[in-house]
Amino acid sequence: QVQLVESGGGSVQAGGSLRLSCVASGSIFNIVTMGWYRQAPGKTRERIAFITSGGYTSYIDAVKGRFTISRNNAKKLVYLQMNSLKPQDTAVYYCKDVTNRYDWGQGNQVTVSS
Repeated sequence: QVQLVESGGGSVQAGGSLRLSCVASGSIFNIVTMGWYRQAPGKTRERIAFITSGGYTSYIDAVKGRFTISRNNAKKLVYLQMNSLKPQDTAVYYCKDVTNRYDWGQGNQVTVSS
């Protein structure tokens, strides 16, 4: 069935960079809008970026200019390049389609230290 697996998280100092990857199963990946979400300690899970099947992107203000979402439909991959990381970015990061065809994956911890 449809599945998502995230990877690429870890610990980094403020100002550093990380790239998250998400591999999806199923042919529906090519037609769905994919988003990256995060849940910080003590907060609810929120969408921070999305990319349509055609490549249109959108970001919340907190990450705009620092994060870049991209996708490779042939490989069924979605990426999140994170630059100039801040301690406030510390969270568990998830990828998921906006239209809820996929189930939530396990997420990937990103920890940014001062």
